[in-house]
Amino acid sequence: MAAATTEHGTPGPAPEHVDVLVVGAGLSGIGAACHLQRTLPGRSYAILEARDTMGGTWDLFRYPGIRSDSDMYTLGYRFRPWRGEKSITDGGSILDYIRETAAEYDVERHIRYGHRVTGLSWSDDDARWTATCSVAGRNVVVTASAVLCASGYYRYDRGHTPDLPGIERFGGTVVHPQHWPADLDHTGRRVVVVGSGATAVTLAPAMGGAAASVTMLQRSPTYIVPLAARDAVADRLRRFLPERLAYRATRLKNAVVHVATYQLCQRFPNAARRLIRTTQRARLPEGYDLDTHFTPRYDPWDQRLCVTPDAELFRSIRRGELDIVTDRIATFTPDGIELESGRELPADLVVTATGLELLAFGGIELTVNGEPVDVTTTMAYRGMMLSGVPNFAYVIGYTNASWTLKADLVSEHFCRLLAHMAARGLDTVVPVRDPSVGEEPFLDFDAGYVLRALDSLPKQGSRAPWRLRTNYFRDLLTFRFARVDDPALQFSRRRRPASVATASGR
Repeated sequence: MAAATTEHGTPGPAPEHVDVLVVGAGLSGIGAACHLQRTLPGRSYAILEARDTMGGTWDLFRYPGIRSDSDMYTLGYRFRPWRGEKSITDGGSILDYIRETAAEYDVERHIRYGHRVTGLSWSDDDARWTATCSVAGRNVVVTASAVLCASGYYRYDRGHTPDLPGIERFGGTVVHPQHWPADLDHTGRRVVVVGSGATAVTLAPAMGGAAASVTMLQRSPTYIVPLAARDAVADRLRRFLPERLAYRATRLKNAVVHVATYQLCQRFPNAARRLIRTTQRARLPEGYDLDTHFTPRYDPWDQRLCVTPDAELFRSIRRGELDIVTDRIATFTPDGIELESGRELPADLVVTATGLELLAFGGIELTVNGEPVDVTTTMAYRGMMLSGVPNFAYVIGYTNASWTLKADLVSEHFCRLLAHMAARGLDTVVPVRDPSVGEEPFLDFDAGYVLRALDSLPKQGSRAPWRLRTNYFRDLLTFRFARVDDPALQFSRRRRPASVATASGR
């Protein structure tokens, strides 16, 4: 590789080189680093993080009530027990868990904060990636033998806000949950939360009580189910079993519940719908209009189920602290929102909990041997690599279960791949697409944020190993126990051993 040059064209210091480059210091990136240290302790690595702190989602989002909507026994790492009292917990506790894990495994010294990766370029000649990073307005280069992209799948700099007619006329405050001001006080204000997804279901009850009124305005309903904030089984197991064994048993139990619930909803949607409806009716005021406000047009788990811990949303409705309105916005007015039905909602503060914007691989430009990679023409191998892109893996969690269940499997398998290559003197692995495999959308999920971005994502295939599974236990067998040298992967040695290179240069 050519030496770096200064602004005057003179040779500069060689770029830092590591064995593995991890992009992102959020839940997935910190977990990946821990897996590397646990299973491949001799490998050098660096984590490039665009922001100035670790934590990713759990540091970025600061809105009232921010919490997990997955249980912490599966959202937590496989290798480090969750020790909190609540299974469904607040964002600050999750951030503490990530930071404590990083400290326990001495990860933070490997993080390069303020390094926004803008480009990744692969060279067969060197069998390595060159990462171009924007750091305080200048470009910095880092090279690596392999890359694991753990940047998540949505944009950090902005959330999704649809066209809101007349918004410029509104005299109050408008805020998106992704950019919650630290000094925003909703006490005594009339609040309208626009949206019906997980963020709205969290925010609306959390703002009740202090606000003069809170209205959750939704175009259409979402399935919302109550879940105990504490896991009674976990509490019992902790009293009788060693910590790690109790954690593993609870994690397994909850993973089974995730898969079983999803399968029930997909195979018996009418039964699932009735069960959800019965559960909701028992927690809402008598005569509440379930058909209008809690009965979606789609089947359960065609979109993600929303969880309300300890039925907080239903309790807020019963206490009169939260009102749900199902209608469409006609226009904003100086004093609130006029609905298509003619009703007016007075508001001082409008929260646009209208979703995320997906961004594949953090918006990083990929190049292989000088040719730009159009990710929309690639096919996902096991939901963790891209066809035609060497030594590159990524983490995208499950849509129907906890993110970390998949993140742990990907990191483990990535380490297995690296160990396999090292043991055989190989330095390159690339998934090679089978032309007979049909193309399908990357995510088979009807959520709006997914549908809006499908045209910018890779494809999945019509059969394994190109088909994305949504079943943790099937993935568990494949990622942890199946052979690494899959026929769909092409292994090679591109870079000459150092001894050969030295001899040829004499």
